Amino acid sequence: MNWLNELITGTSIAHAVLVLSGVVALGVLLSRIKICGVSLGVTWILFVGIIAGHFGLTVDPSINNFIKEFGLILFVYSVGLQVGPGFFSSFKKGGLTLNGVAVLIVLMSVLLAYIIHAVTGTSLVTMVGVLCGAVTNTPGLGAAQQTYLEATGAADPSIAMGYAVSYPLGVVGIVMSIVVIKGLFGMTMEKELERATGSSADAAKMATKFTVEVKNSAIIDKTIESLHGLIDKDFVVSRLCRANGKVEIPASGTKLYEGDRILVISVESNMDSIVAFFGEQVEVSVEEWKDMDSQLSARKIIVTKHKINGKTLGELKVRSVFGVNVTRVNRAGIDLVAAPDLELQIGDRVLAVGDEKKLESFAKMLGNSSKQLREPNLLAIFLGIAVGVVFGSIPFMLPGMPQPVKMGLAGGPLIIAILISRFGYKFKVVTYTTLSANMMLREVGISLFLAAVGIASGAGFVDTVVNKGGFAWIGYGVIITLVPMLAGAAIGRFVFKFNYFQLMGLIAGSGTNPSGLAYSNSVSPINQQAVSYATVYPLVMFLRVLTPQILILMAL
Repeated sequence: MNWLNELITGTSIAHAVLVLSGVVALGVLLSRIKICGVSLGVTWILFVGIIAGHFGLTVDPSINNFIKEFGLILFVYSVGLQVGPGFFSSFKKGGLTLNGVAVLIVLMSVLLAYIIHAVTGTSLVTMVGVLCGAVTNTPGLGAAQQTYLEATGAADPSIAMGYAVSYPLGVVGIVMSIVVIKGLFGMTMEKELERATGSSADAAKMATKFTVEVKNSAIIDKTIESLHGLIDKDFVVSRLCRANGKVEIPASGTKLYEGDRILVISVESNMDSIVAFFGEQVEVSVEEWKDMDSQLSARKIIVTKHKINGKTLGELKVRSVFGVNVTRVNRAGIDLVAAPDLELQIGDRVLAVGDEKKLESFAKMLGNSSKQLREPNLLAIFLGIAVGVVFGSIPFMLPGMPQPVKMGLAGGPLIIAILISRFGYKFKVVTYTTLSANMMLREVGISLFLAAVGIASGAGFVDTVVNKGGFAWIGYGVIITLVPMLAGAAIGRFVFKFNYFQLMGLIAGSGTNPSGLAYSNSVSPINQQAVSYATVYPLVMFLRVLTPQILILMAL
């Protein structure tokens, strides 16, 4: 039975796989437990890891560190791929405000750590470890340890132990902050969903349909193409019903006459201007249009051919070449106006109207093969991770700092994932992944990360808590976690009118907390919390890495 003993207590790869898999499996089973309707989700994996580490189920440190870092990379990279297409529009619309509140949360936590040091006499070096654990920031811990080592020539174990004892409740505290603010601020999921749909950056882009009767004498006998140059609003004329009742699909050269009724697709914010430009709005239901154009067909066509990736609808000359009309493009669940300058991407779902044979030709040109979408695009994943690791390792020199600052193995891949998912098509890189594939990568990554952190922290956890003042450190960590998060959430809600989903992403991102985001994703029916998380994460990560180094230098 030596082989079994070696498998359970040894240091082999098989032992590491067995321990990590067992911790993840048990943590996932416990994640199904709900208390007052609330589950801590994948955070249970962290606690199971701590228990395993306490009872001697350890993993070789080099293997454990690799699993921890690679798991975190998989998680943040998957998040970046998902939210990248909406990141920049979100940043323009409300990202400056989100980042402003996030910076305020970071500064409040740093100030609290210093105040606790001044009031209690706890070493500022130890408080740096407590701070990093309370905000669940491993890169900040590494930067602090490296700064202390380079400045003194020796390591201080209190930094790591302060991190270890405050980290578990830091994870729980951030998740609980997300839970608490919902009841504290009197929010319901239904009302917040309605609020988010009406105010989000994605919603601002969503297409709406309305019918207009042509009455403006200035546009009579003019082509639709010429009208686009007379009004600075994007719109698509989907159908045209002549005064005699004949329905047709208009082309760019189609002329409009008085009494024509047109079905227009545009964003809601453009609606009043477009109605005033053409004439007046008339009430014609979707069903009535369906009755009028019963001789036409409508199809949803999936873009799957790589050569279409990055092409605009104008370049494809859809109406003139195929004789069909593209009315909307659905991307990641959002309906976009089919403007001529809209660049198609792999995975887009195009709604087109026209003759059945012409639609078939158009579908062949776009690909329309769902089977192709099921094939993983591994190049974008691993090339992006490689570039992200390089980017995260680039040192940035700041005035007054004894060593360079880096974005690290979390910040670098996240930023590159956002960039490659948004601009990859310009370089013919296909970044589309199915939602299920993205979720699988994300869940595997966060599970490995939490298991590795728990196992590494478990060995000295109880001793530190019981015999080395760890109970006080835990209390300090709870204060550093909760006070800035709740204060920042209150400012975001009552000053800047953030909805619940934005607040969830803000809290998880301000704590650079992957499990907080994982919990948010599990309870949210939309993706706005992930966009908010990715919006604040890069700047917050930079500050979370920088501020511990500054505190260490202040302590020496």
